[in-house]
Amino acid sequence: MRLIDGGAPRVIVALDFPDAAQALALSARLDPRQCRLKIGMELFTAAGPALVERLTAGGFAVFLDLKYHDIPTTVARACSAAARLGVWMVNVHTLGGPAMLAAARAAIDAGGHRPLLLGVTVLTSHDPAELRAVGLERPVDAQVESLAELAKDAGLDGVVCSAREAAALRRRFGPGFLLVTPGIRAEPVEADDQRRSLTAADARRQGADYLVIGRPITQAADPLAALAAFNAQLPR
Repeated sequence: MRLIDGGAPRVIVALDFPDAAQALALSARLDPRQCRLKIGMELFTAAGPALVERLTAGGFAVFLDLKYHDIPTTVARACSAAARLGVWMVNVHTLGGPAMLAAARAAIDAGGHRPLLLGVTVLTSHDPAELRAVGLERPVDAQVESLAELAKDAGLDGVVCSAREAAALRRRFGPGFLLVTPGIRAEPVEADDQRRSLTAADARRQGADYLVIGRPITQAADPLAALAAFNAQLPR
């Protein structure tokens, strides 16, 4: 397991935009010394690998958030392709199972550039009713811990989880297991599709290493000032 860089930015700004132009416009107002960037499915589908390469060339560490979930061979090849783009972090979905997770780990390890490899546990938009609807009967926290254990056993660097589960995962898996928490909000918490969210300061106190923050920064009148405000409230 690779530990977090000591003085590195802990905020990952989610570029949840429909096209490259908007993403590049926002990134031009940010500082790669103060944040990292996340590219998800919508933006990657619209803009493709060229945008990833452009942002990394501009000095940004990029988290490619595509949540790979397929047969082991397909996921391994996707992870290899992501690594060749020079991304800092990539993720797979832990529900793909042990063989898929092991294949992803082997593919990343076989390349010249080795991004951090994380497993997605339970989406922050899911509540107990959503889990039951797809046949997962365990409570959310129990489901998250079980999937995180699969990720750790497969040698992944950590998991993506809600900040509300971070404390329990930190106690169980220790400091060498990275926790990336989406759904981070400013005060007060806005009502949107992130149902299991916390503030940035609370997430760090719960044990989160990296915080994914979208709308509170990307929709702010001054994104750089909003980013600075989040960084200022983070305990070291």
